[in-house]
Amino acid sequence: MLTKTADKTLYDYQEKDLQNIFEHIENEKSDFNLLYQLPTGGGKTVVFSEIVRRYINKTGKKVIVLTHRIELCKQTSKMLKEFGVNNKIINSQVKELSDDNDYMCFVAMVETLNNRLNDEKVTLKNIGLTIIDEAHYNSFTKLFKFLEKTFLLGVTATPLSSNIKLPMYKNYDKLVVGESIPSLIQQGFLAKAKTYTYNVGLSQLQVGINGDYTVKSSEDLYTNMNMQTKLLQAYEEKCKGKKTLIFNNGINTSWYVYHTFKEAGYEIKHLDNTHNKKERKAILKWFKEKPDAILTSVSILTTGFDEPTVENIILNRATKSLTLYFQMIGRGSRKLPNKDTFNVIDLGNNFARFGPWDAKVDWQMIFKNPDYFLENVVSDEEIESQFVYEMPEEVREKFKNTEDISFDIKKRYDETVNNGEKSKLVLEESIAQHAQMCVENSEDVFDARILARELKEDIQDRIKQYSKCIIRNTKNYRDWLYEDYTRKLRSKINELFMD
Repeated sequence: MLTKTADKTLYDYQEKDLQNIFEHIENEKSDFNLLYQLPTGGGKTVVFSEIVRRYINKTGKKVIVLTHRIELCKQTSKMLKEFGVNNKIINSQVKELSDDNDYMCFVAMVETLNNRLNDEKVTLKNIGLTIIDEAHYNSFTKLFKFLEKTFLLGVTATPLSSNIKLPMYKNYDKLVVGESIPSLIQQGFLAKAKTYTYNVGLSQLQVGINGDYTVKSSEDLYTNMNMQTKLLQAYEEKCKGKKTLIFNNGINTSWYVYHTFKEAGYEIKHLDNTHNKKERKAILKWFKEKPDAILTSVSILTTGFDEPTVENIILNRATKSLTLYFQMIGRGSRKLPNKDTFNVIDLGNNFARFGPWDAKVDWQMIFKNPDYFLENVVSDEEIESQFVYEMPEEVREKFKNTEDISFDIKKRYDETVNNGEKSKLVLEESIAQHAQMCVENSEDVFDARILARELKEDIQDRIKQYSKCIIRNTKNYRDWLYEDYTRKLRSKINELFMD
C-alpha cells in the first residue's frame, strides 16, 4: 500500500516509521535526540523529507537538515522540493542569511554552518527540528551546542559510530529501527546479493588510528601482481559483460586496476576525489549509459551515488568498518524491473568478517553495546585459519601426471606426535611428495626446478598449517620455514633425478 503525499508516494513501511518518529517528536522533550536506522535503498531521504513537510505544517517551526558532503546537500534539497518544501542550501557561497524569513527549511554542510555560526554570520531562529543525514559520521557533534533546544533526528543505515571513542548512544537517547534488508528483499524493494569470496592473506595489512586498514599497507598488498591477477580472474569468472563498480582503498591501487583492465582489453574508467566536477559528471554519465562499463574508484562513491543499473560490486579491499561494508554493497542493491539480483565479489575477507550483507542485524544491540560488537568481530587470523587451499586449474594441469596431490599436514602431524617421532618429519614427507610431483611432470631436472615455482601457494599453505600445529605462527618463522622448504625441495628434486 502507498501513501500519497505532495505528488510523492510512501510505502507502508516508510509510513509506519514516519508515524513512529512523529510520536517521539510530539511526546518527548523538545531537546530529545532520536536516531533512525533504515538500510541503503530503503528511502531514508524520502522518509525525512515527508517528516520535514508535515513538521512545518503542524508546528510552524523551521527545520535544518545537515549533511557532510556537497553532493548530499544538493540531492537532499532536490528531494525536499519534490515534497513541496521550499528550502535554501547554506554552502560556502552563503556568507549570511539576509533572506532568513523567506524559508522554513535549510540544508547545510556541517563545516560551513559551523563556521558561519561561530563567526555569528548566521543565527538559527525558530528552528524546532534538526535532521542529521549519515549520522554515524559523528562530525556533527560540534554543532550540538547551537542546537540544544531543537528536536534532533539522526538518520543512518548503520548506527555504529565512525569514531569508536564517541559511541552513538552518548549522543542519541533512543534508536528506531526500520525495515531490515532481508525484509526489503522479500517485499521486492531491494535486489538480492549473490556473494563470491576469494581467500586473501591480509597479514601484511596494518590498522591505523581510525580503526581501519591503512591506505599505505592496503596499496602494498593490492597493487602486487598476484592480487591484480586475482581481481581480473574474478571479474572474468563472474562479472564479464555486465556493469561493474570496483572499490579500492587508495588512489594508486585504483590506477593499477585501471591499467590492468586496459591491458586486458577492457574499457574502464577511474574516478577519485581529485577529479573536478566536470570530469566526474562526464565519467558518471559514461558509466550510466554503457551497459558493460567498468568503473574503478576510491571511497568517493560510497554515499551520495545512485546508479541502479550496477550489476556487479567488487570489494577490491578489506575494511574493518561495518558501515563501509554496507555502503559499498548497497550501491548494487537498487531494484529494477529486469534486475532481481546482483553480484558481490569479495577480495578482502569482508564476508567472513561481518557476515552476509542481507542477514538480519541486531542494530539495537550494536547501538547500545558497540564495544561488545567490535570486540567480537572475527579477526583476520581466525578467518585465515579457516582457509582451504585449492590448487588453481591452470596449475593443476601442469601436474596432470600425478593422480593425488593432497597432503593433510594436521593429520600427519597428529600421527607423528602420537608415534613419538619428531614433528619435522611431517615437512620432510611433504617435501618428498612435492619433489615427486615435479619429477613426474618434467622431462629433466631443469624443468622440474622451474615447475616447483608453481607450488609456491601450496607450500605456503602447508607451512601455515604446520606452524599452527607446533604453535609457532609468527611471520618471520613462516618466512624462514618457506625458504628452508624450497631449498630442500630443490635438493630433493636433484636427488630424485640422480637416482
